[in-house]
Parts: sequence; C-alpha cells; structure tokens
Amino acid sequence: MQVLGHRKLCPWRQVQGSALLVLWFWIHIVEKVRRAYQGFTNTQVLWYNFPQAVTGISLPSGSNRLYSCSKDKTIRAWDCHTGQCAGSVITDGEAGCLISEGSWLLVGLQTALKAWNLQHHAEFGFGLLAGLVCSMVLDDDKLFAGMEDGSILVWKLNLEALTLEAAEMLKGHQGAVTSLIVGSDNRLYSGSRDCTIRVWDRKNLHCLHTLNRHTRAVTAIICWDNYLLSASLDNTLKIWAATESGTIDVIHEIKEDCGFIALCGIHDAEAKPILLCSCNDNTVRLYDLPSFTERGRIFSKLEVEVIEIGSDGLFFTGDGTGEISVWKLHGVPCEETAL
Repeated sequence: MQVLGHRKLCPWRQVQGSALLVLWFWIHIVEKVRRAYQGFTNTQVLWYNFPQAVTGISLPSGSNRLYSCSKDKTIRAWDCHTGQCAGSVITDGEAGCLISEGSWLLVGLQTALKAWNLQHHAEFGFGLLAGLVCSMVLDDDKLFAGMEDGSILVWKLNLEALTLEAAEMLKGHQGAVTSLIVGSDNRLYSGSRDCTIRVWDRKNLHCLHTLNRHTRAVTAIICWDNYLLSASLDNTLKIWAATESGTIDVIHEIKEDCGFIALCGIHDAEAKPILLCSCNDNTVRLYDLPSFTERGRIFSKLEVEVIEIGSDGLFFTGDGTGEISVWKLHGVPCEETAL
C-alpha cells in the first residue's frame, strides 16, 4: 500500500487582467429550444468560452464553484454566483475527463491522473500512465479509469486516508473506453470505440458479458431504473435489459438521422425523468421517459461533448467551440407510456 504524497500548494491560479483575454464571459438570456409542446421553455443564462472543446464538467456537492477541463490543456474553476473564472491550472497534456467526489476533484489527462482536495489545496498523482484517460468512475473504495488503448485501470483508493494500492488492469476492449458506469446489480459497464459494451463483476473484476449490437463506436452509457442505455455513432440509442436466461439484450431502440455523443438524466419540476442526448448534428435532444417521446431540442454551434446535472433543474453543456452553457428546464411532462 502506498501513502499518497501531496503538496500544500493551491494549484488554482487567480485569473486577472489580460489573462481574461483568452476567455470571454457575459450574461445573456436567449431562447434556443424548439418547443415540442406548450409549456416547455429553456433559458440559457451564462456562457463561458475556451479556446478548444470542453471535455469535462463537474459541480461538486455543496460547492459554489463549477470545474471544467478542456482540450486546451487547462482545468478551470468558475464562481457560480458571478460566472467569473476563479482560477486555472495548465496541465502537461490534454484533459480527457473530470469527476468529483466530496471535496476531491479527479482529472484524467494524457499519461496522468491527478486529484486535488478542494478544501485543503492538496494534490497527488497516480503515476505515469500509458495514453489518455478517457473516462472515470468511483465505486466505494475503487477508482476505474477507461484508457485510450482499451484497457481499464483499477485502483483501491482511500481519499480520506490518502492511501492508494497498485492498479489492476482489465483487458478486452480493442478501442478507447469512452464511458464507465457502475450499476446497482454489482456490475460495472464499459462502452468503447470498438462498438462493444462489456459487463464486469465489480468484486472479482471478471468480464461477464460482451454486448455487440452497435455497429459504430459506443460513445456513452448510463443506467436508468433496471435498464442500461447506450449511445452510439451508428445513429441509435439502445435500451438493454436482463433476460430470463441470464443474458442482456436490446428491448427497445431509438433511431435518429444523426449519431449520439453524450447521455445524461434529469428530473423535471414534477420529478418526471428526462433523458438528455447530445448528437453530432449540433443538437441536444430531450426525451421523456419511459415513453421516449421527444420533448425538445437545444441547438449549439458545434457538437455538445459533455452534459452535467446541477441542482434545481439546472444542467450544463460543454461543446466543441469551448462554450459552457447553463440551462434551466421548465414545463409540463408528456403523458407516459410503457417501453
């Protein structure tokens, strides 16, 4: 077991004066949504701009700062009250993903994975890695990282005691691991650019199933209720469920005229579930669940690569132009029907 070394230095540099020339910020209220029915509105209230595409967004629980990473090799902190950039870190390589857990912020980079304690300004790294960290998920005392080469690295991690055990490696994918999600059935699910989804036992880390119904890269997976939802560049959104024989198969499919990029779930004002799906036609489509009736669309300048949920109906999108937009959902839900 390794005791993690850390520095008592705050890596967040204050951004002042000319440093803001690489960004621009304004408060702007704009209607950008095609109304699917009466009562649905969507207001964009804050915009930020980066030189390159946003690859990760996280709003830590109880925090008044939003954190983001980008292909421009920066990690930035934003004041949620003013919208101003509160600090930034320049990394050695492209940032591939970003997640938070309690007071910790974890960032997947090119050949590195780093963690910052946002309260005590401590930092530690996970050693030199092979390639870009494309996805991450935390599960109790384990951290899973999906790599560019198709492997999944696993650490036994104790953030409170700052201890870290040597990584294990899960092999099987032949392309970058784009998405990781922990299910409620003691399963880990991984989606890959090799067009497959793999199902792993979280305890012994054995591969239980390989799902191969997609014909192009799997870009995102999420769990909803007892279902697994997968997005792909093959223009389909597939809904998977366990069968009586113990396998996992597609029970429903949404086919559009564009590829799917990112998935996220949110609840409306009446606690009805809504699925947010970004597509490579520069839209984010909103579907009521479980009917999968389209509720509306958001239009962006380039593809939305990241969607993150906030509180009180807020959600955030980051696109290929470098913009982070803040949205609030209003409206009456559609009538529900079964899958």
